[in-house]
Amino acid sequence: VSMPAASTGMLDVTGARLYYEVRGSGPALLLISTGNGDATPFGPMADQLAADYTVISYDRRGFSRSPLTQPLADEDRLAADVYDAQQLLEHLSQGPCHVLGTCSGAIVAVALAQDCLDRIRTIVIHEPPLVSVLPDAADWLGFHQDLYDTFRVKGAEVARPIFRTYAGLDGDTRPPAGRELPPDELADLLVRLERNQVYWYEHELLTYPAYAPDLDAFSAGADRVVMAIGATSREHFSCRPTKLLAAHLNQELVEFPGGHVGQITHPDSYAEVLAGVLRDRG
Repeated sequence: VSMPAASTGMLDVTGARLYYEVRGSGPALLLISTGNGDATPFGPMADQLAADYTVISYDRRGFSRSPLTQPLADEDRLAADVYDAQQLLEHLSQGPCHVLGTCSGAIVAVALAQDCLDRIRTIVIHEPPLVSVLPDAADWLGFHQDLYDTFRVKGAEVARPIFRTYAGLDGDTRPPAGRELPPDELADLLVRLERNQVYWYEHELLTYPAYAPDLDAFSAGADRVVMAIGATSREHFSCRPTKLLAAHLNQELVEFPGGHVGQITHPDSYAEVLAGVLRDRG
């Protein structure tokens, strides 16, 4: 499928330089990437949405093409991610914006929803693995510590299948036929993702799931928040925090095609459902 190329740029912010991509025109839609930290996997879905939205995707701070320019303590990373999202919206959009965050990016979106609502029209939060809100949070924080220890002692290769099973990523997580990257771009992406995986284990695995949102502040924006799950995710762990947050907002979950990474595996139908949600809420 031939799509117009995204325009790319770098935004200097305090402590980092952010790589971003912009597609299309219309109201701004900011995509906050998963634990892989990279804008590229959003490409096929972003292409679909560009007919109606100015779609902004970016590499999160420290990942891929967004280098740190000063050291960042792990406990300050989430606040930095929220700040980066705000800076990108300030720089690249006017008026109220839409936001989609998935996985780690959904945890950023939960934090963003608490203190940036004046700029946000709709914020779609897809399966944040926020174990802090669970009644058995201590057990899950222990699981994350064990996974981190496995990574430190035995490496990412050994930790990966444990994580993938827990996150509901056992099946195919690649884009559909005809939507793959050209071989040279795919090779570049895979090199970045391998580095990003290690970076995620080192700097996010312990702190992001443990983040305790201010549920009262979060609920104050309930009219703009959409809690989303994948159609095949209902039995997976990542849906438990999502269900609890939706119940706290007194909302039904909105179902999206695919599973935990439906935006990658089902880009066209995911884009269609997302556009429908944004229209309904807009």
